[in-house]
Amino acid sequence: MTINHRRLLAAATLALFPTPALAACSVARIAEFAVTMDDLSPRIETHINGKEARFILDSGAFYSTISPGSAAELGLRLQPAPDGFTMSGVGGETSVKLATVKEFKLAGSSLHDIQFIVGGSEFGAVGLLGQNVLRIADVEYDLAHGAVRLMRAKGCGNVNLAYWHGDKSYSMLETAPTSPFAPHTVATVMLNGVKLRAMFDTGAPTTMLSLSAAARAGIKPDSAGVVDAGESSGIGRHVVRTWIGPFTGLKLGDNEEIQRIKLRFARTDLGDADMLIGADFFLSHRAYVANDLHRMFITYNGGPVFDLTVHEDGTTRPVPAIAGDAAQPTDAAGFARRGAALAARRQYKDAIGDFGHAMAMAPADARYPYQRAMARLATGDRDAAATDLDLAIKLDPNAVDARVTRAAFHSGDDDHAPARADADALDHQLAPSSDRRFDLADIYQSIDAFEPALAQYDQWIRTHPDDSRRAVALNGRCWTRAQLGHDLPRALDDCNTAIRLRPGEAAFLDSRGMVQLRLGNLDRAIADYDAALAKVHDIAWSLYGRGLAKQRKGLKEEGAADIAAAVKIDAKLPVRAKKLGITS
Repeated sequence: MTINHRRLLAAATLALFPTPALAACSVARIAEFAVTMDDLSPRIETHINGKEARFILDSGAFYSTISPGSAAELGLRLQPAPDGFTMSGVGGETSVKLATVKEFKLAGSSLHDIQFIVGGSEFGAVGLLGQNVLRIADVEYDLAHGAVRLMRAKGCGNVNLAYWHGDKSYSMLETAPTSPFAPHTVATVMLNGVKLRAMFDTGAPTTMLSLSAAARAGIKPDSAGVVDAGESSGIGRHVVRTWIGPFTGLKLGDNEEIQRIKLRFARTDLGDADMLIGADFFLSHRAYVANDLHRMFITYNGGPVFDLTVHEDGTTRPVPAIAGDAAQPTDAAGFARRGAALAARRQYKDAIGDFGHAMAMAPADARYPYQRAMARLATGDRDAAATDLDLAIKLDPNAVDARVTRAAFHSGDDDHAPARADADALDHQLAPSSDRRFDLADIYQSIDAFEPALAQYDQWIRTHPDDSRRAVALNGRCWTRAQLGHDLPRALDDCNTAIRLRPGEAAFLDSRGMVQLRLGNLDRAIADYDAALAKVHDIAWSLYGRGLAKQRKGLKEEGAADIAAAVKIDAKLPVRAKKLGITS
C-alpha cells in the first residue's frame, strides 16, 4: 500500500519560522490542515473523486481508513486485503478490504490513485486520516486553534521546537522510533509514579488506560473513588466496559506533571501501549512531534486538562483547558474553527459569539447556524437553537446534520408532523448505506412511525454487518416490532442476538421482556424484567410489563405494586400501553 507523499510536499507553501536558539536550525511549514472540532473529534474537509468527505484526523490510526458505509456511498470499488491483514482498536479486531481513490484532495493538493483501508465500525465521518499521511514529516498539533501542520525541521537536533512559545516553559519527551509498521507517536510517561507506554492519539476523544495499566498504577474497579463509566467502542465490533478513577498525577517528559486527575480505564487490549492520550489532552496542549529526532515538545494552554465527571445520566463530559493566546481569526471559517474548539472545551458562551461572527461574515453558509444551534442546545437554550436549525436548513435543505438534529429535536413534541416531515426528507436524501439511517430509525421509532423505522433498521443492519452498534440496532428493531405486536418470533430472534452480543444489557432485556409478554410467555417475561431491573432499577416499561405479567398470573397485588411504581416514573405510560394494545 502506497501513498504519493511527494505531490503533497511539492504543492504546499513553505513558511519559515525564526529559531533564535540556533542560527543553523530552520523550521518550515509544509502544509496546514484546517481542523474543526466536532465535540472531541478533530475533523478535516477533503474531497474524494469530487465529493466532499469529512475525515477524523487520527494520529492513532496507522493507516488512513474509510468506513464501509461511506465507501459504498462514494461508489468505491473494494479489493481484498492481503491474507491475514486485519485492523484492531478499542473495539477489538476486524477484517478489512482495500479501496483505491482516483482523486483525493487534501490541504489544497490533489493526490491520485490513493489506497485506503475499508472496514470496522462507522466513525461518525467518512473515515480516519492516519499516520501514513501524518508521518510524511514532523507534525504540529494545534487543535485549540483549529490546525494541524506538517513541518520540516533542519539542523535542529538540540533546539526547542516549540517555536510558538518563545522562552516560556515547555516539556520534551523522547518518543519511540517509528516505521511504516510501527508509525505511532509513543512515549514513556509516569502515572502514580509507574512507567507506562502512552500513545498520543487524537482519534481517541478522551484519554484512556487499559485495565491492567490502571492496576499497575494502583487503581482497580473496586478501588475507592472509582465509578462505573458505561461502555465504549472503537474500530472493532465489540464494546468494552469502562470505569473512571482518581490518580495522583501524570508526568509527561521533563517539565510537566498534571496532578489529582480522573482518568477512564477499560477492559481492553491497547496493543503495544498502556494508555491512549486523547483529544482532551491535545485541546489543552500544543505539541510538535519531531519524527526524525524521536522527540515530542509540548506546551500547556492553561486550565484543567482531565476533568471527567460522571453525571446522573451516566455520561461523562470532559472539560479541557482554555486555549492560549492566538491571532484573531480573519475570516468566517477561522471564527467557526475557534468556536468549535471553544465548544469542545464547554466554553459555550464564547463559542456562540464566534459562530455569530462567522454567520455575519458568511451569511449564506449553513454550517455556522448549525454549529451555533448545537452550542445553544448544550446550554439548554432550545428556542434559540430551534431558530438556528431552521435557518441552517433554509440555507441548505440538504444539510443532513441539521435536519437529523431538528427531527430529533421535534420528536418529543406532541405534534409529530414536523419531525415526520424532516425524517421523510432524510429518507429520500440519504444514500442506502448511509450511517445516518441508524439515527433515522430511532427518530421514526420515537414518533411511533413503526413501519418506516423497521425499514431503516433493515437497511442499516444489512449494510453494517461488523459495526459495534449492531447489537443496538437489533434491539431497536426488536423493540419496534414488540410495540407493533407483529412478527414477534423475528423480534425475539433480534433480541436474542443482541443479548448474545452484549450480555446483561438492561435495555435489551427490557425489549425481550416485552416480546415474551406479547407472546404470552409470562414466566420468561418476568425473568427478563427481573434481570433488567436488577441492572437499572427504574425502567418504567420493565416495571409496567412485569406488573402486567404478574397480574395475568393471578398475582394481583404484586402486579399492582409494579404498575404503581411504573406510573410514578412515567404517568403517561398506561395511556401509551393501551394505545399499543398492551393491557392486563
